[in-house]
Amino acid sequence: HPASRLDQPPGVPVRSGDATFPKAMDNVTVRQGESATLRCSVDNRVTRVAWLNRSSILYWCLDPRVVLLANTKTQYSIQIQDVDVYDEGPYTCSVQTDNHPKTSRVHLIVQVSPKITEISSDISINEGGNVSLTCIATGRPDPTITWRHISPKAVGFISEDEYLEITGITREQSGEYECSASNDVSAPVVQRVKVTVNYPPYISDAKSTGVPVGQKGILLCEASAVPSADFQWYKDDKRLAEGQKGLKVENKAFFSRLTFFNVSEQDYGNYTCVASNQLGNTNASMILYGERG
Repeated sequence: HPASRLDQPPGVPVRSGDATFPKAMDNVTVRQGESATLRCSVDNRVTRVAWLNRSSILYWCLDPRVVLLANTKTQYSIQIQDVDVYDEGPYTCSVQTDNHPKTSRVHLIVQVSPKITEISSDISINEGGNVSLTCIATGRPDPTITWRHISPKAVGFISEDEYLEITGITREQSGEYECSASNDVSAPVVQRVKVTVNYPPYISDAKSTGVPVGQKGILLCEASAVPSADFQWYKDDKRLAEGQKGLKVENKAFFSRLTFFNVSEQDYGNYTCVASNQLGNTNASMILYGERG
């Protein structure tokens, strides 16, 4: 319905030379759920007037949402309350003047707030894999959809449509991805998808330590991994068991701590930390050596 032709709908005779009947209104734009007012100017020569939509005389119809707002010598206006999308379209004011019908036309545009109707589920993927995220939204006018990575290092949008493709994903690209749908009818709507990137353990810190006999000694093994690593300790080729006399092993998500409560000569030597998860394992060696107290 091009706006420039609203004053002359096809098949309706309009007297272009009659200047006493005003030009048609422009578009009337309202949000879904609001009220739309359709005004028709008249003068004292008018004998009959009615508003029509596509199929019926509107004011006299049984729709309780339609009320007569003004019926004066200069104006005949109706109001459609609680407007919905099916109300959108052309409306015609038909005026009988000196037995000559004249029409004025208005086009009602109904705007609808954006709504995300479908979005990808949270996903877990191994590093190096490909990720496809989808975000479908409705609204009138059609909403603009963008994706962004919720990350301190992320800058701007990483996709400006409903699809987000990540090829060869890295661990730095894990986290939450936010879909935003906006059309300026109301505030944008947002939803997030959590992307978990799995990778094998990487030992970031494993230092040798010097401790005098009789003192407390600690060996620390730090490893990052998703899922979190399981840790095991070995002295030479012998696995150290939890609860071994004089020893304590503490395993957390990102590190393991081996504590010697009272270091003896027999404790000195080479220790190996092994970190493993479903994707692989890695190890690091460190030495507990003697120091003068």
